[in-house]
Amino acid sequence: MAFSISDRGLRRIVLPVNSADVALYRLGLTSEDTPGEFAPLINLFQSYFKGLRVTFDIPLDYDTATSFQRRVWEATRRIPYGETRSYRWIAEQAGSPRGSRAAGHALGANPLPIVVPCHRVITADGKPGGFSGGLDMKRLLLSIEGIRLDEPES
Repeated sequence: MAFSISDRGLRRIVLPVNSADVALYRLGLTSEDTPGEFAPLINLFQSYFKGLRVTFDIPLDYDTATSFQRRVWEATRRIPYGETRSYRWIAEQAGSPRGSRAAGHALGANPLPIVVPCHRVITADGKPGGFSGGLDMKRLLLSIEGIRLDEPES
């Protein structure tokens, strides 16, 4: 896992990858660019991955987001730990009741997975939908929070 922080707050998270170089590349950084003190953030994530309820009450940098993306991401942040909501619910909360697909696209551009918990957003019929970190990662994150989706066997 890797992070990028600006003077405004947490800017980007790269979910676990095979190497630090890949993570830095995805962040658009080199090893010389890596900001120093990540201990408090790392502690939050370690607690989360241990299954503890964590509140990521940290400043976020949405500088490159559209106003719709910001509304979608803020609505998504209001989904409680251990619960899910539909893409339609997110669209409604973002002020676009018929914008489920647009909400899905905004979530697909979410640079802050877990902190903006897009893994908690599922389809209206209870299927996982998409996730930028892959469906296996989405299922893992949901299972950490005690959520099991009832999906038919493939």
